[in-house]
Amino acid sequence: MTSFTIRRSIRRRGLQLGIVPEMAAAKMNSPLIRLDHDLDVRPQAGRQLTVAGLADLVDDLADRLWAAGIRPGEHTVVHKAANFDVWILATAAARIGAIPVMLSPALDGATVGALLAKLDGPNLLTDVHKFDALADVHLQDLTERVIIVAGSRPGVVSLSDLGGAPRAVPVFRQQDEPALITHTSGTTGLPKLVVHTPRSMAARLTPQWRLLSLIRKRETVAIHISFVHSRMFAAMTLALHEGMPILLMRESDPEQVAGFFLEHRPGFIEALPNSFMDWEGLTTDPRKPFASIKYFSSTFDAIHPRTMSRLLNSSERRGALFFQIYGQSEVGPAVGRAYFRRSAHKTNGRCVGWAMPGCARVRVVGRDGKRPSEQNPGYIEVAWNGLAQTYFAEQARYDANRFGSWWRTGDVGYRTKRGCVHLLDREIDMIPGVRSSLEVEDVLLSRLIELNELVVVRGSNAEAVPVLCTSGDRPLDRNRWRDAAAEFPELADPIQIPQSELPRTATLKVQRIALSRLLQQQSDSKGTVK
Repeated sequence: MTSFTIRRSIRRRGLQLGIVPEMAAAKMNSPLIRLDHDLDVRPQAGRQLTVAGLADLVDDLADRLWAAGIRPGEHTVVHKAANFDVWILATAAARIGAIPVMLSPALDGATVGALLAKLDGPNLLTDVHKFDALADVHLQDLTERVIIVAGSRPGVVSLSDLGGAPRAVPVFRQQDEPALITHTSGTTGLPKLVVHTPRSMAARLTPQWRLLSLIRKRETVAIHISFVHSRMFAAMTLALHEGMPILLMRESDPEQVAGFFLEHRPGFIEALPNSFMDWEGLTTDPRKPFASIKYFSSTFDAIHPRTMSRLLNSSERRGALFFQIYGQSEVGPAVGRAYFRRSAHKTNGRCVGWAMPGCARVRVVGRDGKRPSEQNPGYIEVAWNGLAQTYFAEQARYDANRFGSWWRTGDVGYRTKRGCVHLLDREIDMIPGVRSSLEVEDVLLSRLIELNELVVVRGSNAEAVPVLCTSGDRPLDRNRWRDAAAEFPELADPIQIPQSELPRTATLKVQRIALSRLLQQQSDSKGTVK
């Protein structure tokens, strides 16, 4: 089976998650998959898999899930410790026609309980640790059945007891039927459940396939993104079907990352923007862990120019590139652009790129009846068949953001005469008197190399408060700060906190609203924040 045959099949019937490993295994010269962690579902497998071995594992787990009672069309929540077997279990559930519902392991018990209740009696696929952590959640009332991947608990089915189950036949979802549910970050309350279909998931592969067509040599690709995110399913599909050797990373500690890269020498890496920021210190590591990487890629938040520049300059590959693709769970990849070693540090970090031909369409709509511009940014909207189908059990909330074929992203910005989309802020994060908090962060991070993170949030009196973290949590040099921030008189005095105290989403984005509330609570309780 060739890549062309696989693409044609996906165009014809949409992305059928349950057969992704099987189709990849049918190709010649299937690559190896290496992990930096053990699998809970098959720890004896070690940290190296063939694609054929992965396909067999998915097939076996699908048989066990069928034997456990899961049937086509049933919501099957996957909520367990962060691990690649999250993807494996979801793919196995999809293989028998169930609808995987991916819940981040970072969610607290109350949130998990509320989402289970919204799903109206789903199956829950978990591990003993998460099961025990949900002791205060009435799982018997909220779920049809609970299945743990290994071990035992009273009244719970364990997949480890179902070896040798009869073969289950793969079941395909129709093009526009729900096939996968992921969730939003929940920065404004209970996370929304985003419904994806075979058609929408297939559409989202198109821009990445076009980018991959530019890569002449087969590279080892390292993937470090949330295992429950919709992007993980796209990234795995692309890497498997293109026959790329894959490195799957759970660990984010810079020292462990360096060791993994030095051992396996990837040529392509996709990671979260905040992970790249956390790894900036490795760019000066004498062992040169990024030397082999020619292509850096990020498909989430816009990334700071300083980070891109340092990463590109740490590569020893000729023609190293940084691909940035702007999108969100509801729309997938919308626009993108490439950054180059010689110019990344000079680029405008608010320019997130151009729409790709034949993919998503993008427009900017005025917020006040006036034409959108740099001085008067408008709503960024996206239209194409890659849009998510709905928010589960919240159709009205979904419809409030849908304008015909267009989806309002919640971001504000403008387009240049050349068509480049500039993202200035999330609408909900805008601060009076500040043109763009993200732009301020870009500038100050480029000037103060000692900063690991900088987030400008709304203070208790609607002022713009810079919250920052430094390397090693060393005290901020206030004189250097004043010099760097002199052109931004709208900023209040900075607040320094340990990086570990930043509230983050499953994709490591800083939860700005939660951070703003945290500062307010500290101010109320102490009278002042230090």
